[in-house]
Amino acid sequence: MKSRERRHGLVLINTGEGKGKSSSALGMVFRAAGWDMKVCVIQFIKGQWQTGEQKAAAKFDNIEWHALGDGFTWDTKNPEQDIKTSREIWEFSKDKIRSGEFDVVLLDEINYCCGYNWISGVEIAEFIRTEKPAWLHLIMTGRNAAPEVVELANTVTEMTKIKHAFEQGIKAEQGIEF
Repeated sequence: MKSRERRHGLVLINTGEGKGKSSSALGMVFRAAGWDMKVCVIQFIKGQWQTGEQKAAAKFDNIEWHALGDGFTWDTKNPEQDIKTSREIWEFSKDKIRSGEFDVVLLDEINYCCGYNWISGVEIAEFIRTEKPAWLHLIMTGRNAAPEVVELANTVTEMTKIKHAFEQGIKAEQGIEF
């Protein structure tokens, strides 16, 4: 594995209306962990319910997992609390990125926070430009990626929905959606 001094830390974004943004990012998380890289997963929306990904990550000593969100914010009853929680998670994320402890950080669903105007894309882009260690890989997921962050990213993938099982009346399936 390349030493940190020789690594070009990438900024990767998975965005769009289609399914698979977090799943793709988690594939990178497990790939990095398989190479003995230290990984931190921080979830902005997902709350305290158990997921298969979190159960799998617990089997790795080199993956640190933080599900800190309030749940599905598009169905919120308390937007002020969601804003407060998102801001707190953003501050926590910045501390983890600055720590130098991790090779890869996943900010799962942070793009939603930009889309809801809870965290500005300008603020995120400025932090990445000025404080992200040069060797750290940073992955961000969620719909509505901020244009300022898209502009500075190395890789941006937009997932496009063709159709989804939910539209056929099929609820989220364990092992596929969670």
